[in-house]
Amino acid sequence: MARYRYERDYHARLRAQERYWRETRWDYARDPFYSSPPSYRYNYGGRWYQTNHYGAQLMRQAVQRGYREGLQAGHADREDGWRYDVRGSYGYLDASDGYHGRYLDYDQYAYYFRQGFERGYEDGYHARYRHGGRNSRGELTVLAAVLATILGLQALD
Repeated sequence: MARYRYERDYHARLRAQERYWRETRWDYARDPFYSSPPSYRYNYGGRWYQTNHYGAQLMRQAVQRGYREGLQAGHADREDGWRYDVRGSYGYLDASDGYHGRYLDYDQYAYYFRQGFERGYEDGYHARYRHGGRNSRGELTVLAAVLATILGLQALD
């Protein structure tokens, strides 16, 4: 039942996200992402890419959202007595929570989401905070060192 509740809640969040993006008009001409120069480089899939502050922030957000979703999914599977199965979770398979179609391709967003999800699932399933914890505001977050390792962002000179 815990996994069912997790997946039901995940779907509800996706529906709310979809409604929000459908109702929001985006003004690309005023979006600073498109006029800001690159400030970071990163390696994805064996190729180097460049992005600016806004793209890097979306990458961080993907890892953070994935971590929180994985934590809930892992906790639900442990509570139900299911075996450890991070890749069988709907959140892992979908990997689109928080994706709005700008700044990164979906494949890249999903990759970073899944990196966070795997670490969150491990923490949730084993009831510990090895890869993350609560920040000063009480929000679940990935440890800075873990985040830096996953993203591998390098500042451009």
